Amino acid sequence: MQAFVVRHYKGPVEPADVPEPVVGEHDVLVQVRAAGLNLLDEKIRTGEFKLVLPYKLPQILGNDVAGTVLAVGAKVRGFAPGDEVYARPGKERIGTFAERIAVAEADLALKPVSVSFEEAASLPLVALTAWQALVERGNLQPGQRVLIHGGAGGVGTIAIQLAKHLGATVATTAGSSNADFVRELGADIVIDYRTQDFEQLLDGYDLVLDSVGGKNLEKSLRVLRPGGKAIGIAGPPDPAFARELGKSAVLRLMMTVLSSRIRRQARRLGVTYEFLFMRADGDQLRRITALVDAGALRAVVGRVFDFDQTVQAMQSLDQGGLRGKAVLSRR
Repeated sequence: MQAFVVRHYKGPVEPADVPEPVVGEHDVLVQVRAAGLNLLDEKIRTGEFKLVLPYKLPQILGNDVAGTVLAVGAKVRGFAPGDEVYARPGKERIGTFAERIAVAEADLALKPVSVSFEEAASLPLVALTAWQALVERGNLQPGQRVLIHGGAGGVGTIAIQLAKHLGATVATTAGSSNADFVRELGADIVIDYRTQDFEQLLDGYDLVLDSVGGKNLEKSLRVLRPGGKAIGIAGPPDPAFARELGKSAVLRLMMTVLSSRIRRQARRLGVTYEFLFMRADGDQLRRITALVDAGALRAVVGRVFDFDQTVQAMQSLDQGGLRGKAVLSRR
């Protein structure tokens, strides 16, 4: 089977012949029709996450998939050959830059009927991130105010739409060339991150979704109301995430130390900080499917690459300027 792998950290992405996926009794074998590209793929390639995601190299990259069911395991009841599906495979079982992949039934959902395979493949990781940040962690309610950084990016485009669907007032940061675009998605307030300081313009917000980290995250804490919450998807990891991973005491201590400064700042301001590393979840993905088919969420695909352009597509991740997501297609 053809796939694209990384053989050593910081090494190039390369085409390779790899073994066929092993299909367990609770697994679904999917013929890949499209795969979304994420910055996470690049961070895995460079080894940035190797302490928390220690993949055995060579590793097939890819964290989003849309395709057709080829076969199902003996105990699978929710899917059948021929079904059109999509997923963010569990973090231990990534590898969507391939002809086929075995996905746990619990992580899979039927593809929205209203979108193409390419559009569907752009959604799982970013839509689940937005859902888990705004609904599960943030408990965003009608009338509340949320700041979403990077509104024109993969997570931002979906988070703006979801927040608006939930009835929130939405502020976002974006470049001036994307101002009208993010307003069309539902943003009420657009702040040009190049020329404006969001900290000087916003105050009393209930929730911030931060995808930048560093000083941007520190400033985000200061626009929250007392009791407000900042959710970071760019780090630093917090003790709760370390416990979730169940890693060694040394690694848990390391993560606690990495986030100690931002957590102290949050406590002094009477707000909270949480790190979010999204997880695969087929049930949540089904709820997202319903929103897509109802017209409440739309996929934003900025560029489509052919599967044999995977190396070029990965190189494009660092170039920026893309609205929404880039996608690989096996048309």
